[in-house]
Amino acid sequence: MAYSTGSHTRYYHRYHVVWTTKYRYKILHGPMRERIREIIRQSCDELGVHIVKGVLARDHVHMFISVPPHLALSKVMQRVKGRSSRRVQMEFPELRKRYWGRRFWARGYFSTTSGNVTDDIIMRYLELHSKRDATGVSR
Repeated sequence: MAYSTGSHTRYYHRYHVVWTTKYRYKILHGPMRERIREIIRQSCDELGVHIVKGVLARDHVHMFISVPPHLALSKVMQRVKGRSSRRVQMEFPELRKRYWGRRFWARGYFSTTSGNVTDDIIMRYLELHSKRDATGVSR
């Protein structure tokens, strides 16, 4: 276990977060998938959030992230989901027909910390999930 450091702190705040597209539409593929990946990475870099592992499935996103102690997870998710939703809808106008309410992501998200479930187990789960998505096998 490697601790992260700030100017006055040492911390180990890791979260496994999952969120879905609205109505669970399976639209995260092709150029949109790559663009969402870029936007999420850019947003996390701006906040100082380290993405340990991330997986984009066709209808949801898994991320295992390390969040600095001065940031609340809710603020991180607000920024990531809000910015990615807005930019994707601006860059892909065909989404307006499907998402008429200007909401790309479903409300809320799931989050858990690594504790009883260790980091290794979360990493293995995400690795299996990315392999499953690459083969096209759906749950």
